Amino acid sequence: MKMSNQEFSVLMSVYGKDNPQWLQEAIDSIINQTVKTNQIVIVVDGTISNEIECILTKYKEQTDVLRLEKNSGLGIALQKGLKVCKYPLVARMDSDDISLPNRFELQLKEFSNNSNLSILSGFVQEIDCDTKEELSIRKVPLTDVDIKQYIKTRSSFNHPCVMFKKDDVLKAGNYQPFHFLEDYYLWIRMVKNNFNMKNLPEVLLNMRVNKNLYARRGGYKYFRNNIFLNKEMLKLGIINYPFYIFNIVVRFTTQVLMPDKLREIFYKTFLR
Repeated sequence: MKMSNQEFSVLMSVYGKDNPQWLQEAIDSIINQTVKTNQIVIVVDGTISNEIECILTKYKEQTDVLRLEKNSGLGIALQKGLKVCKYPLVARMDSDDISLPNRFELQLKEFSNNSNLSILSGFVQEIDCDTKEELSIRKVPLTDVDIKQYIKTRSSFNHPCVMFKKDDVLKAGNYQPFHFLEDYYLWIRMVKNNFNMKNLPEVLLNMRVNKNLYARRGGYKYFRNNIFLNKEMLKLGIINYPFYIFNIVVRFTTQVLMPDKLREIFYKTFLR
């Protein structure tokens, strides 16, 4: 099934530490959609293993591969990859997740019904990275108003299943390097440009999580990046100074003071 008036690309990045089997499952979940994409762009971010190279070779007729000589990070990889995307709509996909078969169909229908829509995501089902056991559903606010309020404290989108208008993302400055927060930094710039936003109240993707997830969301480096991001939100007028202080206090508590296990309980109890 192909919607001729809704041509779109899929944008993915891979790097040396990716799991080849998970990569294959991710690509298969793109190919086996109820609505087929017009283009799959895969950015190879630096040196990769022979096993990953074999997976890319297997799908060489179905993908456009952009190779970066050295590992530059997700922000730069997506920035360069977006420029290779040929079509007005772009769907993001991570190299270790699994899109549900009707994901693109649901998203394209929403873009067809709302010509002003710039970015659309939905819920994700977190699954154990090895067993695929269903863990928790990561929900996000649904309406434009709620999304733009929620983004003052947390990212309003599940990045692995967003679909957006390429031109609007470029108008907001494209992806930029911002360690662990490349997507959040883009969303706040899109809010500043007053683009129309929405989330679907449905699970669009199975997202693998492992025991290191909550450790990665802690530590001083991650906290420092959040300070920089909140300074950007303050500068752009997304938040005011009292809101900035509130965010910094909350993040210092959860990202620096909390041990990993307590942080995991906090996320699962209050942020899902």
